[in-house]
Order: sequence, then structure tokens, then C-alpha cells
Amino acid sequence: MRVFRSLESARGHFERPVVTLGNFDGVHRGHQVILRELRDDADQRSVAAVVLTFEPHPIAVMRPDAAPKLLMPLGERLTALAEHGPDATVVQRFSKEFAAVAADDFVHEYIVDALDAQKILVGHDINFGRGRTGSADSLVEAGARYGFAVEVIRPVDVDGIVVHSSVVRRAVADGDMKLAARLLGRPHAVRGRVVSGAGRGTGLGFATANVRARTELVPPHGVYATVAVLDGREVDSVTSIGRNPTFDGTETVIEAHLFGSFDELYGKNVTLRFVDRVRDQKKFESPEALAAQIARDVTETKRILQEYRQS
Repeated sequence: MRVFRSLESARGHFERPVVTLGNFDGVHRGHQVILRELRDDADQRSVAAVVLTFEPHPIAVMRPDAAPKLLMPLGERLTALAEHGPDATVVQRFSKEFAAVAADDFVHEYIVDALDAQKILVGHDINFGRGRTGSADSLVEAGARYGFAVEVIRPVDVDGIVVHSSVVRRAVADGDMKLAARLLGRPHAVRGRVVSGAGRGTGLGFATANVRARTELVPPHGVYATVAVLDGREVDSVTSIGRNPTFDGTETVIEAHLFGSFDELYGKNVTLRFVDRVRDQKKFESPEALAAQIARDVTETKRILQEYRQS
């Protein structure tokens, strides 16, 4: 998948492509339906399939105090998009100046002139242009004037829930990792680097990797059944997020106990896929009581992950 870092840099590179546009945070199951339609439609027309997305998130620019913690940073979003087969993704920097472009000017200057689109695929809740006045209906009307087709994709429903990035974020923020996985089509992932920690896990008999997250949206305090991806290898694990209440900690840390023996982990990149919540954080009377609970957590995590793989 080719990546263009602005609409201007993409100008003139496509001949009548099929295009979709949106933020695509999480590349969830609703996005995946649009991306499949995009690829299929482009193949039928023998043209390029192009995704137009924006960075940073528009709310972070227009209302920074209300900006959501994102499910994935741009690099991971591009990787996830590429898995669904578009020929190119255009990443347009979102700024207040860009937001001030009138909806019809956006269509004329970018959809028509820069991308030369013959068809646009959008979700039902699309908004664009100054004051967010552009919508699916106005895009259909503009298409009739400028000569491109528009297909509005119906909402995707999972277990009676309309899939939207904000709904997935809420599930993760609530610690409902099973719901988040159903909406995403995969477990929510937190990526980061292994850094040095207090070393208490080794003393308890359960060595842990202390992970400094790069992912903005991390599940709330608790203990989780996770699958760690390290050096391309998937490893079952149990992950604690919290302040180590047994040791009167004050800083939130992410500690993953990986099942098996490993060489030095410090400095390595790791991805933690959150499958399900095991329990809340709690303070134990002694390190020995905590160690006994961790042993039970490991047993429960193995059960959860076995059930997960069989489902």
C-alpha cells in the first residue's frame, strides 16, 4: 500500500479511483465492511482503491479538551488499513485552516481535482467541511453535480450495538475487553517498550515485563488475560494494570507475566492483546497472599485463553 502524506502530494497520481474517507481509528468491523466494499468495487472497475484519512484526529484540533484517547496511533492505523487491501492511503494533516474549507470546496478541490474520484464510499455518519456541514446527503448531491457516484454504507450492527470508534473506546475504557474484541473483530492491542521496573515480580516467583505504553487508550486498572507478541512470537500472558496497592504504589504501571522462559526483555517492543478481564485490582495483606492470588490468576488466564481459541 502506497502512502501519501497530503492531498496535494497525491494530486495527479490516480485515474478515476474509488475512494473512501474517514478517521478509521481502530479499523473496527464497521470500517472493515467499507474497506471490503472499496476493494471489491475498485476491482470491478479495474481502478485504484484509495483511502483518505486525517491526522491528528479532528477533535484534537478543534476541541483539544474533548479529544479522545485513540485506539491506535497513525502507524498502526496504516498497518491495519493495509491489511484490507487498498492500493493507497492519503494522510491529510488536519488543521484549523483545513477545517475552515467549505464542504463544497472540499469536494471540488480534493475529491474531484486532487483525487479524480469516480465513486465515493462513506459511512452513514460522515461529516466534513467547515462547521461539519458536509454529510452523506450533501455528498450525494455534489456527486450529481460533479460526476461521481456515492454509496452510503449502512451501519454495522454487532449484538445489537452499532459499531463506532467511540463505542469501542468506551468498551476499552470500561474494561469490557470481550465487547471491544467483538466490535473490533480482534482484541484491543496495547503496544509499548519493556522498561526496568521494581523487580518485585521475580521475588514473588512471577517475573514480569514492565511495559511503557505507546498506545493512548489503555484499559483501566485490573488484571487481564492477554496474548503478548514479542519478536514475532505469540505468548500467553497475564497482565496487571494498576498502582501495586499491596506495596502502596502511586504510579500506574503495566506489568505482563509471560508464560515461559525468556532472555533479557529490556528495551524490546511488545504488543499486548487484551482478551478478557480476570479481576479488579486489590490490596493484599502480604506479598505471600499476592503471590497466591497471582497463581490463581495464571490458572484462570490459561482457562480464558483456551476458551478464546476454541470459540
